[in-house]
Amino acid sequence: MPPTFSHLIGKVKCIRRVTKVPMKKNNLEQLSQLAFDAQQHSHSPYSNFKVGAAIETSTGETFAGCNVESAAFPLGQCAEATAIGNMVSNGHKRIGHIVIASPNEEMCFPCGGCRQKIAEFASDDTPVTMVTKSGDSHETTIGELLPNAFRAHDLDK
Repeated sequence: MPPTFSHLIGKVKCIRRVTKVPMKKNNLEQLSQLAFDAQQHSHSPYSNFKVGAAIETSTGETFAGCNVESAAFPLGQCAEATAIGNMVSNGHKRIGHIVIASPNEEMCFPCGGCRQKIAEFASDDTPVTMVTKSGDSHETTIGELLPNAFRAHDLDK
């Protein structure tokens, strides 16, 4: 007898992984465009360093965000955190892919805090792609950016 859907869901929940489908080039282009569109709304009057980020959830929905600076510098928020907040406030909890758009020709890697925030909602093999203003890209995974990430299951120890 073939396994039931609920049986399979139980197995997925047990191993806490989401099967990923490699992102097609046109999907990456769309996600990159969402990140660049969000970048245009950046509130960065102090650094003038405008960053955008876009997330595709494990179920295919997309969310974007930009960095938001504050005159009280520690209160600023990175683009990745804004995109994650948008994702969560719309009822989603799993990142399938995140793209970070740089305002120049240098790759804009996520800061340590954002790496931890991404890891909260992503498995180690979740793709993280940085794109430059001219469209060059670098793809890695959150597991490579933050090996041995502290996650919810670590609280049980």
